[in-house]
Amino acid sequence: MPFNEKQVQIIETAEKLFSTHGYSGTSVRDISEAAGVNLAMISYYFGSKDKLLEALFQHRSEHIRMKVEALLNDDKIDPLQKMEILVDEYIDRLLAKERFYKIMICEQSMEKNQAIMDMVADMKQRNITAISELIRDGEKKGVFVKNIDVVLMMNTMVGTITQMLISKQHYRAFNQQLDMPNAMFEQQFRKNISAHIKFLFKAILTHEA
Repeated sequence: MPFNEKQVQIIETAEKLFSTHGYSGTSVRDISEAAGVNLAMISYYFGSKDKLLEALFQHRSEHIRMKVEALLNDDKIDPLQKMEILVDEYIDRLLAKERFYKIMICEQSMEKNQAIMDMVADMKQRNITAISELIRDGEKKGVFVKNIDVVLMMNTMVGTITQMLISKQHYRAFNQQLDMPNAMFEQQFRKNISAHIKFLFKAILTHEA
């Protein structure tokens, strides 16, 4: 069920605070004050901070599932183009939602909260299951090789993007782009990541490798 406007406001406020102060360092009161809502409203919509975090994961993962479904139903695009569209979708989401992925990386590295670990695993599973359908469709059409390790392939993509976000300044300095205007650098940065991952995916998925 889609979240309403007020729920999204609370979820995205929580996301900002979680990424800045950590999940444990953010209280429901902090979220209510930052979102401009009362505690009772958060309790009514979500019940608890854990459930609010679960809603955040649902909110961020639902978009990918819907995108995959739309691609599956589009017969005008060939399987490799569909995967390239998905690559750009992931890159845009990770670049635009650095806060959310910062939460994911932090919580997974600490491994202190099993509930959060379970939520992350569930979100990954839903996304991988949906993406597997795209790949199986390509296999049936003879465009992709068989027996693709979907989890390994997707982790290659997400790991690459995540590491590039962490080491963005190093990448910029190494390529002597420190004097480049930020907007121009960000555009080139995204373009380079996209081209690199699409090259890897084509090599992994097709008979051309």
